[in-house]
Amino acid sequence: MPVPIFVAWPSPQISGDHRRESRKGSREMARKRVEDEKDPRSQRGARLGKYEIGRTLGEGSFGKVKLARRVDTLRPFAVKILDLHHILSLKMADQIMREIESLKLLRHPNIVRLHEVLASKTKIYMVLEYVNGGELSRKIELKGKLSENEGRKLFHQLIDAVSYCHDRGVFHRDLKAENILFYAKGNIKLSDFSLSALDEHVANDGLLHTTCRSPCYVAPEVLANRGYDGAISDIWSCGVILYFILTGKLPFEDRNLVVLYQKIFKADTEIPKWLSPGAQNIIRKILDPNPTTRIKIAMITEDEWFKQDYVPVIPTDDEEDLSISDVKSSEGDESGITPTYINAFQLIGMSSCFDLSGLFEEQDVSERKIGFISNFSAKDLFGKIEDMVKEMGFQIQKSPGKLKVMQQTKGSTSPRSLGSLSVTAEVFELTPSLYIVELRKSYGDPSLYRQLYTKLKEVLGVCERQLVKTQSLLTSQINGLKELHVAAD
Repeated sequence: MPVPIFVAWPSPQISGDHRRESRKGSREMARKRVEDEKDPRSQRGARLGKYEIGRTLGEGSFGKVKLARRVDTLRPFAVKILDLHHILSLKMADQIMREIESLKLLRHPNIVRLHEVLASKTKIYMVLEYVNGGELSRKIELKGKLSENEGRKLFHQLIDAVSYCHDRGVFHRDLKAENILFYAKGNIKLSDFSLSALDEHVANDGLLHTTCRSPCYVAPEVLANRGYDGAISDIWSCGVILYFILTGKLPFEDRNLVVLYQKIFKADTEIPKWLSPGAQNIIRKILDPNPTTRIKIAMITEDEWFKQDYVPVIPTDDEEDLSISDVKSSEGDESGITPTYINAFQLIGMSSCFDLSGLFEEQDVSERKIGFISNFSAKDLFGKIEDMVKEMGFQIQKSPGKLKVMQQTKGSTSPRSLGSLSVTAEVFELTPSLYIVELRKSYGDPSLYRQLYTKLKEVLGVCERQLVKTQSLLTSQINGLKELHVAAD
């Protein structure tokens, strides 16, 4: 049975014999991979719009991951090719959309970037940043533990990436060495958000309630299956990764899963005495089995061992366009007033995975992404939004197809102080006469966000009678999803 692309349950313990036997073969495969990447002929294959599809990088139960390159720039990408009907039959659409929704929010140098999503009659194509430096797990298996200085540098990047995710309401939930990729000497990127959760997936008690992880990295509260804080459990996994980096082995290992879980519940591991006192101390604070007393990220970044040579990464937050559409619409429009055309697949992504009610019922304005339907033209919408937000005292940044609305507290040097706000407004075309206005909050004051949304919806939104007709139209589009066909160039 093939190994799933998204859900990896590795053996809790890897024997030394297995490492030795696989070492020679892996080196030969790596050498062949480098030769293939240098030879343009090895990457020639089928065309997917502006991309040329090459060799297979990996394969699983939902489809394949292939090497690709843009025909015009020759820039390499990794393309996840997912079988749409198989996903629907297994009711895994929520998991796929969760990964897409998470990656749409993330623009950080230490996180693998999602550039584009394309759909065809039978496939979903996720065009991802190509990272060819190999997995952290493989590097440790082949070369052994890292020095504290080298390991601390990687841990800095990991904590920066995870902290950035949490600030945007994204919890990874499957942090492990296999999901950390090298892209340059000493630099890493966090990958595979298929098991991630957003703030909107948190239950009424403020906790997550699904167990999603690889067993050696899972936090005790996740195993307890009583609800857990996604941010706090991610920190535990970071501690397991740090232990692995500095010692060359996992802190909790056993071939018997019951015994393994017992060790995790008790945090039953020995921290080597040859590690520096600072390293021992931070590992001990992170691998605290009690989530209420476990160290938080804000305290990790103030730890003396962690602060050595620490230079925080400043993400760009450039809000680059992400197309979830057909190949032609991914090119965008330079006029800055043309909306993105929205197809049935994108409607699913905007409507909480097949539930369209969110577009028609009163929405919780505390959510990071909200929208409403309008019958103004795209040009009028952008013009009216710009005029209205300026009257409300906000600043505007324009980019093709969207507006960024911002406000900073007077006299504050921090862009994220109380009273600040950063929201992106984007327009999607449903029909020649109907549009969706989507607001995505990056950060800021909830009351300002609510005020902005309410004002825009009151002036630009359609009336109740038009909503009923629109709901019927969208439902018809969703029901026809299996007939969807997007022609590639």
